[in-house]
Amino acid sequence: MRSLHFDCFSGISGDMTLGALVSAGVPLEVVQSGLDKLHLGITVRCQPVKRAGFAALAVSIEAAASSAARYYVDIERLLEASELAPGAKRLGQAIFHRLAQAEAIVHGVPVERVHFHEVGALDSIGDIVGTAIALDWLGIERYTARPVPVGHGTIQSAHGLLPVPAPATAELLKGVPLAQTPIRGELTTPTGAAILTTVVQEWIEQPSLRITAIGYGAGSKDLVEQPNVLRIFVGEGPFAPAQDIVWQLETNLDDAPGEVVGYTLARLLELGALDVWATPVVMKKSRPGVVLCVLVPEALREQAEEVIFRETGTLGIRRLQVYRTKLMRQRATVHTPWGPVAGQIVQRGPTAEFAPEYDDCARVAREHRLPFSRVYEEAKRAFDMSSR
Repeated sequence: MRSLHFDCFSGISGDMTLGALVSAGVPLEVVQSGLDKLHLGITVRCQPVKRAGFAALAVSIEAAASSAARYYVDIERLLEASELAPGAKRLGQAIFHRLAQAEAIVHGVPVERVHFHEVGALDSIGDIVGTAIALDWLGIERYTARPVPVGHGTIQSAHGLLPVPAPATAELLKGVPLAQTPIRGELTTPTGAAILTTVVQEWIEQPSLRITAIGYGAGSKDLVEQPNVLRIFVGEGPFAPAQDIVWQLETNLDDAPGEVVGYTLARLLELGALDVWATPVVMKKSRPGVVLCVLVPEALREQAEEVIFRETGTLGIRRLQVYRTKLMRQRATVHTPWGPVAGQIVQRGPTAEFAPEYDDCARVAREHRLPFSRVYEEAKRAFDMSSR
């Protein structure tokens, strides 16, 4: 299986990702040829540099200055109308959709009215679409990444002084394990976070991998503490479905109203739980009750326990580590006659299937007064058509 691991020990940004991919062997002409299909006059430049003594590739995007506002819908239409390869187009759209969702939450506006500011500028479009082109060219089937360092302190932005991580970055990294770092400043940008959370299927320090190529993408600053580079490993493996260990938390409830149980499950999902469920049981003295269960990664275990204690009033929580075997999957967005629908591509041996997200299908169904089943089936059909 063709795999890629993001060894983002100094964080990640869009230009670092594109630089690492070209460094790992993606021909610059392939990236440039794809960007030319956007008809925006974007040119990619690459320059060998050193960061704390280590050689890396710095990428810069050259484009004519533009004062035009770039909303999510404008970028969505631009990519949809382009002649990009289907895989690159789908991935570029998915990354921008992730960004739009995060910005919409942070600014309290509909996704369609998200104004990307710097993210929507031509240089950032070059970084994101260029990355999508490069990843599609590599034919990656599985993505992993180490826990992400974000830095700390504050940064200056179009909205004034902001804490690190920036609000959009923090929103994108919900449920993602973060790594501690003493470095002040922004190590992970919203674009970098969007790329990671769009494609990464497992967060692990180092996967089992037969390495065939290594790439180093340079960040814009030369840090004193460590090399400011993104390292990627490209290779083959793992050669079996992925496995990991998570926590299963559970508690018995015999006096909690159904509304409390439902609200608690919703809060746990918002926190980033991998799965939640409640099972009806008959407890001691023949009292009806439920067993509330949640699966969470180690990084969220204590927070999940706090939610359960606070919302249910339970006096105790059982926890046990469980082993999971997971099929390969990655996030994707397809385009239906009524707009984009997000979901996951699930790899079942040589066959790829698309599982549409319930929330996106429900939103489209409500907005257009359509049966949910019709939207769901149309989303699956759109993926099948784009994969041919």
